[in-house]
Amino acid sequence: MPGKTVLASEIAKPFVEQLKKAIEVDGLHPKLVGFLANSDPAAAKYAEWTAKTCAETRVEFELRQVDRNLLENKVVEANEDPSVHGILVYYPVFGDRQDQYIQNVVSPQKDVEGLCHIYCYNMYHNVRYLDEAESRKCIIPCTPLAVVKVLEHVGVYNKILPYGNRLHGRTITIINRSEVVGRPLAALLANDGAKVYSIDIHNVLEFHRGEGIQLKKHEVFETQQRLEECVPLSDVVITGVPVAQYKLPTRLLKDGVVAINFSTFKNFEDDVKQKASIYVPSVGKVTVAMLQRNLLRLYEYLQN
Repeated sequence: MPGKTVLASEIAKPFVEQLKKAIEVDGLHPKLVGFLANSDPAAAKYAEWTAKTCAETRVEFELRQVDRNLLENKVVEANEDPSVHGILVYYPVFGDRQDQYIQNVVSPQKDVEGLCHIYCYNMYHNVRYLDEAESRKCIIPCTPLAVVKVLEHVGVYNKILPYGNRLHGRTITIINRSEVVGRPLAALLANDGAKVYSIDIHNVLEFHRGEGIQLKKHEVFETQQRLEECVPLSDVVITGVPVAQYKLPTRLLKDGVVAINFSTFKNFEDDVKQKASIYVPSVGKVTVAMLQRNLLRLYEYLQN
């Protein structure tokens, strides 16, 4: 019997409703500014989804299209503008380390994408709060957080287990190791107890929970394994290969696997549901919902 397709719109809906209610009932007026400094169609689509969801939730959204060589100065201006509560940049801009530099130009107080150094450091070290009183949660990158919410929605997370261990016993393969999505996602899932195979064109790394004094954060190991060995062992396979030609062979998938695609392109073959019990073809709308969720959190921090 073919598996079930679960759409991002279905998963995002309760989060969008929560956002609408919070903004309407509490009279919040958050403003989000997005910077588009490239001609990437995926970035343009992300900006389009952001604008539509913001209109639905009544978040003020302003898209600023700028020359990439002026981007840094424009981000600094937005950092200093008290009327702006959240900033995002649609990547890639330069496609190299300069993008990482831009990520750190964005103020942590307005970084809705959670890509600046302090949030990345805390995420990789499994530090979940910004303060000792644990009153301010860290911002988590939007697409990795969206995938976590997808996994919660479809029941991969075990709600009986305590927080931080709800993926115990799960094996997950992620075919993508970008610094924006793939690597952060591997760390998040390992920190929640999963064994994660992180695959890129060079090698396979294994992320899993540490032992002893390292119990609270993940560890990373180089392996000699290949994709063809990891995928059949995996309860969940997540793909994010940014090329149309890439297709993961269905024959490699474990029966009953959860298959999730976050690439703009379809990385699974058309018959994926012959093996997958659940197939999620995209996560973009959940990503935008998480973006606004992060925005509201930062807005509230700025008010206090």
